[in-house]
Amino acid sequence: MIHCITPDEAAALLKDGDMVLAGGNGGSGVPEAVFEAIERRWLAGDGPHGITLFHITGVGALTEKGLCHFAHKGLVRRVVGGNFGMQLPFMKLVLDQELEAYNFPQGVMTHLCRAMAGRQPGVLTHVGLETYMDPRQDGGRMNARTTEKLVELVNIGGKDYLFYKAPGVPSVALIRGTSADEDGYVSMEHEATAREDLSMAQAVHNAGGTVICQVKRLVKRGTLNPHMVKIPGFLIDHFVVQPDQMQTYTTQYDPARSGETIVPSSSIPPDPMDARRVVARRAAFELRPRDVVNLGVGISAMIPNVAAEEGIDEMITLTVESGAVGGVPGHAREFGTSVNPRVILDQSYQFDFYDGGGLSCAFLSFAQVDRHGNVNVTKFGKRYDGAGGFINITQNTQRLVFNGSLTGGDFDIGVADGGLDIRRDGKFKKFVPEVDQISFSGHLARERGQRVTFITDRAVFEMEADGIVLTEIAPGVRLQEDVLDQIGFPIRISDTLKTMDARIFRLGPMGMRDAFMAQAPRHIEVPEA
Repeated sequence: MIHCITPDEAAALLKDGDMVLAGGNGGSGVPEAVFEAIERRWLAGDGPHGITLFHITGVGALTEKGLCHFAHKGLVRRVVGGNFGMQLPFMKLVLDQELEAYNFPQGVMTHLCRAMAGRQPGVLTHVGLETYMDPRQDGGRMNARTTEKLVELVNIGGKDYLFYKAPGVPSVALIRGTSADEDGYVSMEHEATAREDLSMAQAVHNAGGTVICQVKRLVKRGTLNPHMVKIPGFLIDHFVVQPDQMQTYTTQYDPARSGETIVPSSSIPPDPMDARRVVARRAAFELRPRDVVNLGVGISAMIPNVAAEEGIDEMITLTVESGAVGGVPGHAREFGTSVNPRVILDQSYQFDFYDGGGLSCAFLSFAQVDRHGNVNVTKFGKRYDGAGGFINITQNTQRLVFNGSLTGGDFDIGVADGGLDIRRDGKFKKFVPEVDQISFSGHLARERGQRVTFITDRAVFEMEADGIVLTEIAPGVRLQEDVLDQIGFPIRISDTLKTMDARIFRLGPMGMRDAFMAQAPRHIEVPEA
């Protein structure tokens, strides 16, 4: 029989100095009841102190939930994570030098779980070269307090690689599933993501530590479908049963996100017609039949809505880092999940595919672009979000489309009469002479022959051998005042400068299906590692 305990009893098992593997992906698969109990214990003055926290990516809901429960000075000594954008109180501890902090690519993080399970010393990969992960830059260290080098540059067979060291011996795993049977076998039939919970459990079990799993319900022995079982019972020491656990931070339970039902794409409401949707609509013209696509956060996550409206969504396959393949990826607090997924892979397998160059194209966002074609999405202003899956994707996909507004901060831009109406521009420029941090290397992209496009609300740019080139401008936009003056460096204008298609700026479908179907499928060329 399995051993069930309360959330507070689970929290009491953590000891000073433990290395904790914290499950969850964004707002899905989070053992929230256990996280809440750990915070209650801390606030009661009962520790634990100085733990090392290892998490894959973005576990939180901005100012609450997830890793926000760990955002207390002294509770965490060191954090190693893939993204911090959804846990702002914890990010503040990093920026205030209150703990040691490392940010590694999301794919590296999930592969480190596998490495720790097999007692391997770390992960060797080309991912991160010539970015802030490279020890010739920051080596993934997020603040001045963080001094130990966990990333090494190595050369094998004349090629450079990065070696990401396993950050320690894990002693506690906090993971989640849907059902546990009488022998502790865990299934995930109501989960929207599969994550790397198995690898976390294996890593801690093999190190002699404690594995705690939060589940929704207990069921009889032998009633679980073996194909749905993700974690064998002998790996788990304790269970916390929470019948009301939410599927994501905004959804109690949606069977269309766990693949148990299918809803028509017409039931997904369109996004409002604004400057952001203009970018997503223009980006949709870069799709081709049979593309296998990754979509980033922000504006790029709005592209599926456009594809559905244009009737081309069934001709492409959309994927997200967390493992969903097919369907319509969610955005905002549902990011990382999909409605109507065809399959939900373990995250580590998704990144095997990404790192190997399997994607046809990828659509991502940007915070800064510089004259060299470098892109920063990780560190800007008072934020240090970290990479998530951005570096894995951008370094290994031949066709890249970066989407965003040309300026940022409190702009007022309308869409009317088939064009753009710029009533007030943003407070700061996003095309700058030098980015604050290199998340994507323009030099490496040119060296590998990647094709890179930047789509903004008012103009489209291409990265060429001699720099960034302006190729399209929106109807109703002034070239000098609205575009060139908003860029922080001289830019070349294409000899064949075009006006962006006016359909992009009008309400209703653009009628792009016929032209889309007439295109030949994309030939995938894998960038040289």
